[in-house]
Amino acid sequence: MARTSESPAPPRVSAPDVPPVLELATPRRSADLIASRLELSGAVDLAYAMLEQCRVSAEADTVDLTSATLLDVEIVDARIASLRMRDTNVRRLRISGGRIGTLDLSEARISELELNDVRVEYLNLGGAKVSDLEVSGCAIRTIDMPLSTLTRVRFTATSSDEVDPRGMRAKDVDLRGLDASAYLDANSLRGATFTPFQMQQLAPMFAVSLGIQIKD
Repeated sequence: MARTSESPAPPRVSAPDVPPVLELATPRRSADLIASRLELSGAVDLAYAMLEQCRVSAEADTVDLTSATLLDVEIVDARIASLRMRDTNVRRLRISGGRIGTLDLSEARISELELNDVRVEYLNLGGAKVSDLEVSGCAIRTIDMPLSTLTRVRFTATSSDEVDPRGMRAKDVDLRGLDASAYLDANSLRGATFTPFQMQQLAPMFAVSLGIQIKD
């Protein structure tokens, strides 16, 4: 597909619509929570829950949001060893500050997600369908994106040791602000945008993928 002068298009993200006054709520599986404040600790089961216009803080071992729905949610300065969001439906979620060991968004359906100033050991987007993702000021040790579909994604001032894009489908994916030490599959980077300097760094990897030897 021809690239226009506006390509890559930026993510279309807006702040979650969270009311200033929130009621403290008790987390539970399949809960229906609206305009609530959640303070999580230990092992938390929110699988299949509905969270709308909520603010979440956490000092937790595990938070299970498997197959949950999140609409207009903020997660602020959370420290979570494992945040399980597999097969979630997400619209306008902002995660700001804090540290997360594993952030599992595999098979999720995501529209408008922001990650700001978060430290993540392992980010899993495998098989996810993502539209409008903004990642800014983050340190993410490993990013897995196999078989994901990414549209309007941008990384800014973010670092990663390893990125696995195998089977990724990308449109308007801006990786110019991602300082990645290694990409596991050059063939899956079609649709992504890099700087000329990044291309110089990645040239040996592209050569290997094409069966080209580089020798003096």
